[in-house]
Amino acid sequence: MPVSLDVLLVGAGPTGLALAAQLRAYGITFRLVDRSLDRVRESRALGIQPRTLEALAGFGVTERLVARGNPAMRVRLHLPRRTVSVPLFDIGLTDTPYPFLLFLSQAETESVLGEHLATRGVSVERGTELVRLDQQGPHALCRLRGRDGTEEDVVARYVVGCDGAHSTVRAQAGIDFEGYAYPQTYLLADLDVDGLEPGAVHTYMTGAGMLFFFPLGSPAPWRMLAIRPSDAPAGEVTLPLLQQIADRYGARGLVLRDPVWMTDFRLHNRGAARYRSGPCFLAGDAAHIHSPAGAQGMNTGIQDALNLGWKIALVCRGAAPEELLETYGIERAPVGRAVRRFTDRAFAIGAGPHPLLRFARARLVPRIAPLAVRATAPRRRVFRTVSELAIHYRRSPASTTGGRPPRHGPRAGDRLPDLPQGLQARTAAPGWHLLLTGPPHLWPDQRLAPVLDGRAGLITVHRLDDRGPWPDVAQGLVRPDGHVGYVARGADLEGLRAYAARWLPTDTA
Repeated sequence: MPVSLDVLLVGAGPTGLALAAQLRAYGITFRLVDRSLDRVRESRALGIQPRTLEALAGFGVTERLVARGNPAMRVRLHLPRRTVSVPLFDIGLTDTPYPFLLFLSQAETESVLGEHLATRGVSVERGTELVRLDQQGPHALCRLRGRDGTEEDVVARYVVGCDGAHSTVRAQAGIDFEGYAYPQTYLLADLDVDGLEPGAVHTYMTGAGMLFFFPLGSPAPWRMLAIRPSDAPAGEVTLPLLQQIADRYGARGLVLRDPVWMTDFRLHNRGAARYRSGPCFLAGDAAHIHSPAGAQGMNTGIQDALNLGWKIALVCRGAAPEELLETYGIERAPVGRAVRRFTDRAFAIGAGPHPLLRFARARLVPRIAPLAVRATAPRRRVFRTVSELAIHYRRSPASTTGGRPPRHGPRAGDRLPDLPQGLQARTAAPGWHLLLTGPPHLWPDQRLAPVLDGRAGLITVHRLDDRGPWPDVAQGLVRPDGHVGYVARGADLEGLRAYAARWLPTDTA
């Protein structure tokens, strides 16, 4: 007889580990398998954005990530005749406790998430591969092959493919992966560098392209990223080759040494045609891959996982309708497309071979960069985008405004910022937060009882003072992922009751 479980997670990278942490917090039965015998020791992803640090805070891992990482606060843009210092996240991030880009290798991120799971009795089944997936009605019949070659069948209510760009789940579910490959080859290395100012990102810009040095800390002080010039010798990546390219891109005077890891790779820009097929879902690189510009990839994957995890958990517990799972693709596919567009444009600016782009990098950027630093409004918009704090789900069916829309503060679908009162919407909390603003007489318990009847284990009530988190909002129902599901400018119990009846049925397990 096949083993039955709620969820089968395929792939134990950052996306799969984050999803496992959330399912564990809800008490859902799942297995986490990965065909690799060990977690990654080298990795391409190295930046954790403020929104991801917020989203992981509920699991108690964010402070450990920050302690291991390097929070960079500025970029040093090295131009032919001058060096410009660009503050990083100095404006537009006043509503988060993590107003910085944390540089930490993917290997360290996976280590912290893995340690968290281990303390909660969750282990990764290493060397276990998904070899077949058949959708049978509302369930999936999966065949797993262990490291010793033995096979077993598993019946899962849901299967989530967190298994990367070459996703087996995506292929077995028949989901197309649309897009293209970039013609350039990238060089990547973790090493030590003499002559670099610590604590900053260093960028060297030329007509041929850009060279980056990121403050890493571990397993080496610096991460180097550059395009392999078309006339550079092909073959193995060596330290002399990296030194030659650094000199060519204007980083003369720097001495590269003690490499821990060196590689080259091609970039793709591809996205899944859909994020769900029956009981199968895609998250992370299985759903979208793109250039590393802006440090978006791993962060988008983790946030995919934390958008999907609570929805699957509540549906499995009978605490939400199956319809809630349809909002995953509705909410996250536009985010994936936006990230692909953003990184594609950034890649073209920094590495595009067109003569106009080469001219702009060589002649225009040195002239306008000092002016751009002083343009606060555009930088604020860029920082909100890159930090992923601006992501919203306003067009989602699970985002509703009661009565007149609020004039101030978050709208339905927006991320709930940190509140002065210290309340934070935690992704690990198995339920929703009902925020009530205004004098206590507006919200006597007998008025709330019909709305919360049968949902006491799902909704936590927070009565705030009349100043509230925003001036003119009477109540807001905050989803477990920290986004506002329902908001009303005035007292609207009927609207709140209707929203709860749709997304939080009373026949909970």
